[in-house]
Amino acid sequence: MPRDTSTRAGRRASRGAGLHQLPWRNLRNPYKPIEVLAEEQIVEIENASFDILERHGMELLHEEAVALVESAGAELDGNRARFDRSVIRHWVSQTPSEFTLHARNPEHNLTVGGNHLNLATVGSAPNVSDLDGGRRPGNFEDFSNLVRLAQAFNAVHMLGGYPVEPIDLPAPTRHLDAVATMVRLSDKVPYAYALGEVRMADGLEIIRIGRGVSPEQFAREPSTFTVVNTNSPLRLDGPMLGGLMTAARLGQPVVVTPFTLAGAMAPASVAGALALQNAEALAGLAIVQMASPGAPAMYGGFTSNVDMRSGAPAFGTPEYTKAALIGGQLARRYRIPYRSSNANAANSVDAQAAYESQMSIWGATMGHVNLMLHGFGWMEGGLVASFEKFVLDVEMLQMMGEFLTPLRIDSDELAVDAIGEVGPGGHFFGSQHTLDRYETAFYAPIISNWQNFENWQLAGAVTADRKANQIWKQVLAEFEPPPLEGAVAAELEDFVERRRRQGGFTG
Repeated sequence: MPRDTSTRAGRRASRGAGLHQLPWRNLRNPYKPIEVLAEEQIVEIENASFDILERHGMELLHEEAVALVESAGAELDGNRARFDRSVIRHWVSQTPSEFTLHARNPEHNLTVGGNHLNLATVGSAPNVSDLDGGRRPGNFEDFSNLVRLAQAFNAVHMLGGYPVEPIDLPAPTRHLDAVATMVRLSDKVPYAYALGEVRMADGLEIIRIGRGVSPEQFAREPSTFTVVNTNSPLRLDGPMLGGLMTAARLGQPVVVTPFTLAGAMAPASVAGALALQNAEALAGLAIVQMASPGAPAMYGGFTSNVDMRSGAPAFGTPEYTKAALIGGQLARRYRIPYRSSNANAANSVDAQAAYESQMSIWGATMGHVNLMLHGFGWMEGGLVASFEKFVLDVEMLQMMGEFLTPLRIDSDELAVDAIGEVGPGGHFFGSQHTLDRYETAFYAPIISNWQNFENWQLAGAVTADRKANQIWKQVLAEFEPPPLEGAVAAELEDFVERRRRQGGFTG
């Protein structure tokens, strides 16, 4: 689909499956970021982070990584690595401030960095739900259907992981089927998990084959990404480090994201949790550069809090939103692209799901996030991928995309003559100015019921979750996968079958 980012033409609805979704658009944030903290307060957090790394260090559960950081200037005490701030600054400064992700369809390439905003699906949920089938364990059929939705909705820029874990597939070969299915059903940027060297290398090879490029071109042109979560506090495990080093050496971006829940894996204060987040993120980003200087990477922020009454994770809270904004300040300090999330802790697709997600979306967007993970479908603090929430998020993020679209200010839009023709005391419903803009003037919702109560009742009184249920089923009924060239499809099948015969991941 050709790109159309002009203000009115960019609003023109794409009418498929009864939808009024906007065309595919690469989003840019034209507004100044919200800065919660003053410069001197950011410096205080940074200095606390350096103190943590110098005094306490990071535990690294991978022999090669331990040897790597020692050769790069860290001090070792067993597998505990302590980093002088000068060492961290040296390595982190080599991270590119911007890079391009190359999709199977070049029209879906993405720029990461600057004021670019890219929206990804929910990833890694162990369960899935919809209004018809209820809550159930993740499975391959639902996994595939969520990938289809990601391809069909223009608001979705990329896949943010396995939308739900397909636990009905054998664990040793699951990654082969999952990544290959992403490549077959979508021509947008896919995802590969950093679960050790073998799974990472297999996933990257599948994505390379899907693009139909040489290993050398693949290394020059990042085509996917992976997230490396620290085991907060102050630990990076073996599979994460193995995946990190493999991805970096093959030229694919690593999103280093500490999992710092204040009151659980981080201090019970936002400031302390952010100091820990920054320390762990900088350590991980430094290791990426130690493994492959100049490799693309991103600073990930995921600091939130737990409910102190139950210990359950909370998202979309005021604390989460502040942390998302401050995370953006920290990432910009190091000139590194920034990742945040659209998260909530609601158990059903209700008002809580919407208002917590809106808090998360605003915190990420006005923190100038470059990659919004879990943008579509996340529920229950990440335990569930919801089909209805996926569609609800499409609505919310389409609206955010419109909010980011600059206003046209010219004589036609200011409408001085039209105002004179109608006023005093008339109305604009039938004016030529309105008729000229009938389909393009304002945002056209896919869920929202913008009608009076009586008409809404006559139409069946369909609530937002029920409307979303109708939409995702209609989209799946009409889905057609993007074409995959025959030789590429054959090579992909050959690789997956060969690796399956070899047992997949056997470590």
